[in-house]
Amino acid sequence: MKVYTYSEARQNLAGVLEEARRKGTVHIRRRDGQEFVIAPAKAKGSPLDVRGVRLNLTAAEIVRAVREGREREPANLQFHRTRPKAARR
Repeated sequence: MKVYTYSEARQNLAGVLEEARRKGTVHIRRRDGQEFVIAPAKAKGSPLDVRGVRLNLTAAEIVRAVREGREREPANLQFHRTRPKAARR
């Protein structure tokens, strides 16, 4: 593991960051002896980024399933309730 001085890291920041990406971490030491670790941040993915699933369904089968779901009675589904009308000013 290479430890860079502050001056070396400042002069070659792009190279230091690339090394951190490749190796995981890079250490930088200041004159007073304090040492810092530079590491790449973990990529944050969207919670909506999900892998697809192969179901081997035809388009007609998917459409039929959607239509059946829309025809069901929404008796026990609470999100179908209507909001009270807002008071007028």
